Amino acid sequence: MTPKILHKLKETEEKRGVEILLAVESGSRAWGFASPDSDYDIRFIYRHEKDWYLSPWDKDETIEFMTEDNLDGSGWDLRKTFHLLLKSNAALLSWFYSPIVYVKNEKFFELFRPLADSCFSPIAVSYHYLSMSKKYLDACRNDEVKLKSYFYCLRTTLTVKWILEKGTVPPVLFSELLVLVEDITKRKIENLITLKATKGESYEHPNDWELFGWLEKMILENEERAKSLKGGNADKNEMESVFREILIN
Repeated sequence: MTPKILHKLKETEEKRGVEILLAVESGSRAWGFASPDSDYDIRFIYRHEKDWYLSPWDKDETIEFMTEDNLDGSGWDLRKTFHLLLKSNAALLSWFYSPIVYVKNEKFFELFRPLADSCFSPIAVSYHYLSMSKKYLDACRNDEVKLKSYFYCLRTTLTVKWILEKGTVPPVLFSELLVLVEDITKRKIENLITLKATKGESYEHPNDWELFGWLEKMILENEERAKSLKGGNADKNEMESVFREILIN
């Protein structure tokens, strides 16, 4: 699918008059637990010509597309990207750690990545994933559960645990989060990953109530421990300087 994705991104650049600075895979394919019928979740950052940013009027800062062959694309303009970075947006931060990269402007990445790391707010990102993990846990409170919901709950729960224990931007690859899990539970999860690779997105699996209880307990522990986390170290002057340099180069 990579040639089709690159063609669609190039077509988007030409149609919208923008330059894509970074395009990556997000979602289950980037996380490492895709189903055979999973969409391709393409996320990208783009910039316009410099004059576009001189207008006093609000403009559309998002580009989206969906193709017949399951290419789900969503991109943010550079200015919107900086606003989201200031808030330590969890999705944006994850893009810079995606293991699947389609387009990468090296100069942009070199300038932006240090900002992404310094703006990382442990408390903001952990609360984002904590909220998601609680929602997905409720979706798994049945005798038959979608493996998709189970893995979303596992990923978001372990992401919070990573922030609590490591204090760094969490990895995108789910397998890297499994270092936080004891061997018996890890084997259970790895067996489910193998199964999910053979089943469609709608497949429902008998609930493992022991694994569910383990998740429920961890979410409660995460919620209590997250209260002591700190914010990020965003420097708006430095961010503005980098923004201008990206526009000029």
